[in-house]
Amino acid sequence: MFHDIYEGNIFRPPSEARSLILQATIGCSWNRCTFCTAFDGKKFRAKTLEDIIKDVDKVYPFYKDIRKIFLADANALCMETEDLASTLEYLYSRFKDLGRVTLYGGPIDIQRKSLDELKRLKEAGLQMIYMGLESGSAEVLKKVRKGATPDMMIEAGKKVKAAGIKFSVMVILGLGGQELSEVHARESAKVLSAMDPDYAAALTLLLEPGAEILKEIEEGKMTLISPEQSLKEIRTIIEGMDVTNCVFRSNHPSNYVPIKGNLPEDRAKMLSEIDEALRNSDFRPEGWRAL
Repeated sequence: MFHDIYEGNIFRPPSEARSLILQATIGCSWNRCTFCTAFDGKKFRAKTLEDIIKDVDKVYPFYKDIRKIFLADANALCMETEDLASTLEYLYSRFKDLGRVTLYGGPIDIQRKSLDELKRLKEAGLQMIYMGLESGSAEVLKKVRKGATPDMMIEAGKKVKAAGIKFSVMVILGLGGQELSEVHARESAKVLSAMDPDYAAALTLLLEPGAEILKEIEEGKMTLISPEQSLKEIRTIIEGMDVTNCVFRSNHPSNYVPIKGNLPEDRAKMLSEIDEALRNSDFRPEGWRAL
């Protein structure tokens, strides 16, 4: 029905399952990460404000009562600030029950925005920015061509929070392979602690055909982690996170064991659940991951 307003495959955070997804940008403005094929075949561009309004008007009759909207694709934050602010304002004026609008923001795009620009977006109704940390390890980030350092990630997170926007961060278990597993987990906990995000999530590396990182695996330069190692990584991260009040989720379908809680209060409970799974080798079967 809406084939003319969507281009290619659409991706969203798990928590946006009940949201209306609107493409404000097409593809990914970075699109160089070796583990990702999500936006292959898409030439990046930002939609014009006029086109976004047309899309909104097309879907409005079917989603009048929608409460949440997610602006796709990979990092809609790279739009010009006033165009994005106008988009947000139009959404709230059109959908009377709308409670929040969220989007992905890459660390580079966050850093390109001034604090005043982010505050302007907050005032226009941007409630939360999702950012892929992927890893807190400088070595891992360089290997996967994330295009940002741990310090850049921390600065980006602090800027988002200073603007009053909720901040949600994702890490990828296994991204450093067996070779960098310990440093990946340890440094991820350190960076998450420095960011002190409102939300943090972990998923386990899943690779699609065509991902550049597969070449490293085929050449023996990287060894995929086992379910046990995945649990040990998440254990290190949870144990090491020194945060104020963070909703933590590691229950994405890619994970071998679903873990969720709030930090710091649920730390002991989550660690106990991980230890129990390790003792009993109680892992989701490989073929069930991401189903």
